Amino acid sequence: MTDNPKNGKVAYVLVGVVAGMLGLAYASVPLYEIFCQVTGYGGTPKKIEAAFNKVIERDVTVQFSANLHRDMPWDFEPKQREQTMKVGEQRIAYYEAYNPTDKPITGLAVFNVTPHKAGSYFNKIDCFCFTEQTLQPGERVDMPVVYTIDPEIDQDRNLDEVKEITLSYTFFVSDDEQGSTSVGR
Repeated sequence: MTDNPKNGKVAYVLVGVVAGMLGLAYASVPLYEIFCQVTGYGGTPKKIEAAFNKVIERDVTVQFSANLHRDMPWDFEPKQREQTMKVGEQRIAYYEAYNPTDKPITGLAVFNVTPHKAGSYFNKIDCFCFTEQTLQPGERVDMPVVYTIDPEIDQDRNLDEVKEITLSYTFFVSDDEQGSTSVGR
């Protein structure tokens, strides 16, 4: 078989396509997280810099939930079960994490809001989520989340019946830590 210049071009194109697909696959998770934070897609709260200047006479009860992945040996719970607030008010809630093991463990929290359709109106101003948290053996910490609900929720007729919103966090052992440390309960 003779070398055909067309085969070389096809090979270069295929290598480029494969490299591009690998690059997109690698970038898809952070890009999806950014997309969800900006749009509130899938119940993901948006991150904003400051609270709204408008408070309306609509009460919403925010319930707090804490979960652990099966490999995470921490204790993790909200310090309050719920807070009732006026839409547009800024509130702070605390979660407590405790590392009962004899090893330092680094964890990462992911969050969700239900009902999902309220996610685009639930805004976090400051949060411990998406930042790795390392707890030393026996260490206990309070982790705050500062949040508000966008007054525009009142203009969305699909959300008229929403009186309760649940903010849920799940802590996982950090990917970097899973490879280097075996932890279990």
